Amino acid sequence: MHRFLHLLAAAALGAATLLTAAADGTAAHKPAAWADLRRQPPIAGDIRAGQAKSTVCAACHGPQGLAIAPNFPNLAGQSATYLYVQLKTFKGGQRNDPVMSGQAATLGDTDMRNLAAYYASLPAKPAGQAEPASRGGRLFLDGDPARGIPPCQACHGPTGHGPLAYPGDAPQPPWATFPRLHGLSTIYVTKALNDFRSGARGDTSNAQIMHGVAQTLDDADIQALSSYIATQ
Repeated sequence: MHRFLHLLAAAALGAATLLTAAADGTAAHKPAAWADLRRQPPIAGDIRAGQAKSTVCAACHGPQGLAIAPNFPNLAGQSATYLYVQLKTFKGGQRNDPVMSGQAATLGDTDMRNLAAYYASLPAKPAGQAEPASRGGRLFLDGDPARGIPPCQACHGPTGHGPLAYPGDAPQPPWATFPRLHGLSTIYVTKALNDFRSGARGDTSNAQIMHGVAQTLDDADIQALSSYIATQ
C-alpha cells in the first residue's frame, strides 16, 4: 500500500506540473481557444430534465448511455463535470465534431448541466476481465519511467473509474474534470490517443497534459492501452 500511495503521489505531481506548464505558458505558445479547467467546480443538474432532453443523444450513445457502436463513447456513469465541460467545448468551438458541434449549439447551460447529471446517474458498463500483468496493464498502472510514460491511474484512478475512485487514504487529484475510462471501446480510445498525439485534439488545458503523455507512446503502446481499458 505504501508503494501504491508513493506511486500515485509522484504521478499526480507530474500531472500537475504538466498542466501548470501547459496552461500557464506564454501568450505566444498558448492557443486562445484553450478552455482552462483548473478552477472548474463540480456541477450538478436535474436528472429528470436531463433524461427528457436525451432522446436525440440515444441515437449514438444508446438509451442507457452505453454506445451503440464502438466509435462512440459510453456516457453512463461518466463524471457529470467532465460531460458538462465536453458539451461546453463543443458549443464554444474549442472541440469540433460534425455531429456533436451541431447538437451542442442548440443547448443552453442548464440543458448541458441536466444532460451531464442524467448520464452520470446511469449504471456504468459492468466490469470486465482486464489483465494487470499485460503490457497495457503495466503502462496503465505503473507507466514506464525509463521512457517518460506516466501511469494513467494517476489521473484516471487505478480501475479507470476516474479521480474519485482512489482507495483508502490515496491522494486525490484536485480536478473534477478528468474522465472515467473504464469500459471505453478499443476503437474509441485508440482514436482519442492518436488525436492527442497528433495535436488534433487540443481543446482544454487537460488536453495539453494528454499531448505530452501521448507523444511518449508508440503505436504498440496505444494498442495495448486501448485493449486494456476496454476490458476494465
